[in-house]
Amino acid sequence: MTTNSKTLHSPRSHTFKSFFAKSPFRRFIVHIELIAALFSGLLILITWSLEDTISATAWVILHLIAFVIGGYAKAKEGIQETIANRDLNVEMLMIFAAIGSASIGYWTEGAILIFIFALSGALETYTLKKSDKAISSLMDLQPEQALRITNGQEKIVPISELKLDDIISVRAGERIPADGVIVKGETSIDESAITGESVPVSKINSNDVFAGTVALDGSISIKITKHADETLFQKIIQLVQSAQEEKSPSQLFIERFEGTYVKVVLAAVAIMMFLPYFIFGWSLSESIYRAMILLVVASPCALVASIMPATLSAISNSAKSGVLFKGGVHVENLSHIKAIAFDKTGTLTNGTPEVTDTYVHTDWEKEKVLAIAGAIEKESIHPLAKAIYAFSTDYTNVHDLNIHHVTTVSGHGVSAYVNDETWEIGKAGFVGEKDAFNFHGGVAKQLAEQGKTIVFVKANDEIVALYALKDTIRNNTKQAIKTLKKHGVHTIMLTGDNETTAKAIAAEAGIDHYIAECLPDEKVNHVKQLRTDYENVAMVGDGINDAPALASANLGIAMGKGTDVALETADVVLMKNDLSKITNAINLSGRMNRIVKQNVVFSLSVILLLIASNFLQIVDLPLGVIGHEGSTILVILNGLRLLK
Repeated sequence: MTTNSKTLHSPRSHTFKSFFAKSPFRRFIVHIELIAALFSGLLILITWSLEDTISATAWVILHLIAFVIGGYAKAKEGIQETIANRDLNVEMLMIFAAIGSASIGYWTEGAILIFIFALSGALETYTLKKSDKAISSLMDLQPEQALRITNGQEKIVPISELKLDDIISVRAGERIPADGVIVKGETSIDESAITGESVPVSKINSNDVFAGTVALDGSISIKITKHADETLFQKIIQLVQSAQEEKSPSQLFIERFEGTYVKVVLAAVAIMMFLPYFIFGWSLSESIYRAMILLVVASPCALVASIMPATLSAISNSAKSGVLFKGGVHVENLSHIKAIAFDKTGTLTNGTPEVTDTYVHTDWEKEKVLAIAGAIEKESIHPLAKAIYAFSTDYTNVHDLNIHHVTTVSGHGVSAYVNDETWEIGKAGFVGEKDAFNFHGGVAKQLAEQGKTIVFVKANDEIVALYALKDTIRNNTKQAIKTLKKHGVHTIMLTGDNETTAKAIAAEAGIDHYIAECLPDEKVNHVKQLRTDYENVAMVGDGINDAPALASANLGIAMGKGTDVALETADVVLMKNDLSKITNAINLSGRMNRIVKQNVVFSLSVILLLIASNFLQIVDLPLGVIGHEGSTILVILNGLRLLK
């Protein structure tokens, strides 16, 4: 039975869905609003060119058709929202303006108004579709079925039927359908869908794998560790979806302002119809005409469109680069951050210790000592033991070692018999403090002052080696901190580590200030104090103990490979664990806020200019339509620049 990726996606329903997604009809449906707007514009142009050759009745009918085709989508939206919210909106204002223009004989102007309004609406819809594209492309990457192995029997099942601890098979070239751990085989995996990194990652037994990634060159068996709706892949999709649904403070203000503004405009139009006739001596037809122009030019279409397209474009742009915002409010707030607090382990550092220094007694063969220490530590699951074993792997297979009676003394070290010799590996107190700190001229003290953890190796009654280990700083940490400081952002490290380690890491990373020996509740208190001192503060972390501090900050930023609690609590997620992405996101936030301000100032200026020009009887209805709706299109296009 062939089970390549094509076969796994071959059920009739999915085939139809794939066909529909790629069919011309599907593309037509997606762009129906834009097509309707353009068709109405074409119909207006044809009607205008035939004005002298067709009857008045045909001329009116063609305009009515243009009204219906171009305005149907926006009219339906406006009426539904008015009924649901019991409040007037911009769409209703445009309907009244178009009807008003037609009622005084300006059919072409009313139709043009509908056309341009429909075109601006189609552009706004395009922005929404563009921002949805990130989700659609992600969803397309996740298989809908998996090859489950039960008692040696293979069966294709929907991923929704997979249970924890189920075993599934993934062959070379196939996409992994669910999060799990490899129990058999090895392969290189393309994780670009999750991390954005193009370089494949080698995966072997016991390594974690994620849904949506691709096994490139080897077959593997995977034990499921998460339900289909709880995978990292699904969390990314949910984060992007929630970001699109949550609106920024500016957007919420505009929406609250919109209803009141529409009522004021309608009241002003009603007054304009008669007041100039009685006070300024205008003719009644001129007063009504100017009232219709006011109805058109005073509508806040451009103002309403100033924010949402820009916000959605910024969210989509950042999602492509691996920074996921959970809402427009967070994009807007990021550029206002004045200080950022960082957790140390797993945030500034890689989160796993590495051997940085080794010293071996001159009377002992270095390769032999490293081989024995590595072989003993292989039996332990302690992070320090794993680091020592990893450092010694080049030597452990060289020597013929007889290791037995390996005993772990919790919190202190490990002992074993090697070729009938007693070996001990652990803290100074475990192997003898006096001898430990006198070893190699007392080098242990110097290494400890650098924030390193010291592990001693003792053979019989003699210290024969010393390992210095450290949780190393991420490759991008120093540059990220440096760039943040250039932006005027104060940097602070909050860590549960001791003073010596904290001081060494802070100095190496270039952090402005550090606070050591912080418990989770103390981190919260420090973040609250930072908010008092700096007003707008972000917190970056990855662990369960960071979640309270993430929630207490103005903006919580989680590392993508952090714990579920941290990811759920944070407002922003760095999927690539790349701190430099914070500065990129700050720049994008600044760009978005500038573009929103440009749009708001421009749209208000155009509205005021057109209102004044109308009152002075300078602008006529066609020019008012073009000026008003043209400004709406311009602010949407300006917002779309953030997609780049």
